[in-house]
Amino acid sequence: MRDDLNAIPVFVTVVESGNFASAAAILHVTRSAVGKTIARLEARLGVALFQRTTRRQLLTEEGEQFYLQCREALERIREAEETLQRGKDEVQGRLRVSLPVLFGQRCVAPLLFRLSQRYPLLKLELHYSDRQVNLLEEGFDLAVRIGSSADTGSLRARALGEHGMVLCAAAEYLRQQPAPQTIAGLNEHRTLGYLHNGQLQKWQLYDPQQGEVRFSPQTWLIQDDFAAIAAAVQQGMGIARLPDWLVAQALADGTLQQVLAPSAQVRFAIHAVWPEGPWLPQKRGRRSMPCGKGYLLPQHRLAQREITAIYGGGGFPTACKLPARFTP
Repeated sequence: MRDDLNAIPVFVTVVESGNFASAAAILHVTRSAVGKTIARLEARLGVALFQRTTRRQLLTEEGEQFYLQCREALERIREAEETLQRGKDEVQGRLRVSLPVLFGQRCVAPLLFRLSQRYPLLKLELHYSDRQVNLLEEGFDLAVRIGSSADTGSLRARALGEHGMVLCAAAEYLRQQPAPQTIAGLNEHRTLGYLHNGQLQKWQLYDPQQGEVRFSPQTWLIQDDFAAIAAAVQQGMGIARLPDWLVAQALADGTLQQVLAPSAQVRFAIHAVWPEGPWLPQKRGRRSMPCGKGYLLPQHRLAQREITAIYGGGGFPTACKLPARFTP
């Protein structure tokens, strides 16, 4: 069957070139090989395709019909190949992404919005949740996680960067209450707590003498949203432990001041995770999602790199090594 199919382009080339010799030159084979191929094809079909003369091979009526159908079939095959080849280079399909609520909205979503403008065939479906979703069961292509990465052997992960948590307070508050000099000194201050999944979160801090410690703040204001806590801190409500990317601008312009700077040495990794195994055919969005070079995450220190093919080559690209400085 394979030899029969190989005879089709030879037949079409003979018709379009005018004779066996010209077809042989185009196909880089001998005239004899072309003649034998056509003879086998005619024998299989049970009809004569050419009326042979000393100079030309003229198509019979059956040959004319066969040529028109073969030419159309070859054109469709070429179109199919070109479509698949273009698909390798295009970013297209639907990309379902799970993102942490605040970090996703502030840092990742702006990048993805720019991405969708660059690649109009890419459809984004963004889900914001601080819950660690099950990518396989819930049908996600990709997730960005802070602190933890893959939770099962069925996921692959790549570190994108890291962030820290800083203790800070409003300048006005610190004028009234001198900044604490030790972690224990935090007990003499108003502290604002973060409630996550119904539990008040302890502060992971670093002490030069003790190393990493977990501090239970004597909070007088508890909220379950970092943005709300940051707003309260800026109004002079006390000291809070907040993500550095969230308060970077306020620290830079002096609205907030960092306290106990050494305690912020505890860092948390940021990972991209995705299901193990081959991506679905024609779902190109997962395969080619730039998120670096030219796509800086605002308010976060990520290097100017580009992820050119998240799923290309069966794995995550090595270009994604992101913790570094950046210029907003």
